[in-house]
This record gives sequence, C-alpha cells and structure tokens, in this order.
Amino acid sequence: MANNGPAGYGLEDLLPHRPPMLIIGGIVEVDAEHAVTVNTVDPTWPMADREGVPSLIAVELAAQTAGICNGWVRIQTQGPASDQTGWLVAVKRAVFYAAHLPFGLELTVRADNTLAFDKFREVSSRVHGDGRLLAEIVLQLYQP
Repeated sequence: MANNGPAGYGLEDLLPHRPPMLIIGGIVEVDAEHAVTVNTVDPTWPMADREGVPSLIAVELAAQTAGICNGWVRIQTQGPASDQTGWLVAVKRAVFYAAHLPFGLELTVRADNTLAFDKFREVSSRVHGDGRLLAEIVLQLYQP
C-alpha cells in the first residue's frame, strides 16, 4: 500500500489485513510501545448502515492500531519478510460514548501496549473524534 507511516512501512507491511477489512486510514506514529492512527468513517466499513457505523467498530480500529505497533516490533526483531500471522484478540473492557459514528467523521486511535509478556499483550486504546472521547477499549492479544 502506498501509505507509509513514520517508520517507513506501509499498512500492509505491518498488518495481515487486506481490504475490505483493512480500515485503518494512516499511521501518525508508531514505536515498540504504542501506535496512533487516523481514520475516516466510511460507508464501505463493516456494519455500515444509513446512520453511519455502530461504535462497536472502535474495537476493530483499536485492534488494527495495536497491530500496527506489534507489526512494527515484528519487523524490527524478525525482519520485513517475517510471517504476518495475526493475533487472537479478546476484549477485556470496552466503553462506548456514542451509539453511531457518522460517515466522514475523522477518528484518531491510540493503542498502548500496557503489558507485554512473551506472546501476550494487553493494550489500552482510546478513540477520539470531533474533539471528544468516543471509546475506551482494553484488548488482550495472543500470538499463537
């Protein structure tokens, strides 16, 4: 993909996702501890209806943003040709402050690795749009 983040890698270098499930728009920053992405709510996204997209999509945005961070770590430790096998993801906690996200809304998602042990991660994420906090999500990730 042409969109290169600050680390010099594109979305498809860092994530196993491909359209239409690749919903991240761009990478703002990434390192071993966190990632920040920008995204525009789009009618092509999963679960889209006439009102927009249910805020539950924030879980997938959080997971893909976490994947950016952990994909960057994979490339740093194993090289760019390494296996892009995805992670199993569980939602530990999710709080949504909006029912729907309207089309065209610009979202910023930040995912922080708050715990890393071997192949396990706990990730805290926040989704912001229009200057408001729209969702707080804690994910648990395991790479088999």
